[in-house]
Amino acid sequence: MTLICLGPDALRASRFALSPLAETLSRLIVLRCELDGGRPSPQAQVLAGWLDGDPFAAGLLRLVSATKFLPDFVAIPPSSMTTRIDDELAQMRAVPDSEARATIAESRRFAWMTNSIAWADADGITACAAAVFARGWQWFVEPDWPRRRAVMERDIRHRAGVLAAHGWRQAIDGISKIRWAGPDAILFSTQTHADLIIGDQGLVLVPHTGTVGQWTCEAPPRFALVYPARGTLEQLHVATEGVARLIGEGRARILAALEDPSTPSQLAVLLGVSLGTVSGHLATLRDAGAVVGRRSGRAVYYERTTLGDTLAGRLPPGREPATPAQGP
Repeated sequence: MTLICLGPDALRASRFALSPLAETLSRLIVLRCELDGGRPSPQAQVLAGWLDGDPFAAGLLRLVSATKFLPDFVAIPPSSMTTRIDDELAQMRAVPDSEARATIAESRRFAWMTNSIAWADADGITACAAAVFARGWQWFVEPDWPRRRAVMERDIRHRAGVLAAHGWRQAIDGISKIRWAGPDAILFSTQTHADLIIGDQGLVLVPHTGTVGQWTCEAPPRFALVYPARGTLEQLHVATEGVARLIGEGRARILAALEDPSTPSQLAVLLGVSLGTVSGHLATLRDAGAVVGRRSGRAVYYERTTLGDTLAGRLPPGREPATPAQGP
């Protein structure tokens, strides 16, 4: 098994961050797996057209979607909540070819699909990889980044609240399959790899909006753990009968979205409506006793009351629309 070992100093320095690169990697893996599953979404079909004409991108994405050990240059620890994709790609391009080839070979050793890595024989491996992730970001993530960011920020706020009330043990509990293996160690994997010893720079926790998948980013002494965020990225739709007809579809969607406390701005992004529309619906729901607002710093977070939970529990689900294709 593989442990992440955190002493008191490491826990005190641990924090949350966002990573556009990790989100892009997550999305590309999901789309690559859709192609393997035989039922590709419109975005996966766009990806297929790209990979058909780009052997390097096809080889790289095949590797990262079918291995237990990601190449180091695609898993870079982010720095903060405002990490920029350009900065992450610059770090990727700075990795020498010799190091890139070594980590690709190691990644292939842990892959469950044995494919050729002849695509990695070219010079400038990480420059080529950065170009792949730049395109993946531009086509499949950047157009929807505000909504993705809102989902991840809600996850971080939830875990930060648990952290403040109960400490790191409870804040990390419930992250995918991760479990505590003692007072100062997290069981990261049942696979046998070298344990990670986290120093006084702490562990950076990074959510992504994929439904599965966790990995570490290692650039000693900096380490990050990427994990699936709570909540969903899909647009929330509710059927228009029953309670939804009684209170109105717009207010019903807001109640459904308030599974986690959210600001009006986050709800507007998540639901794809104007801030004014959200504010009006929240005012009506608040006056009816279905939601309550609580100030945290400069922001007001709304959450469901007991009445709101009861109403939300009676909302019939609606059908989700297909994810729109992106691309050139």
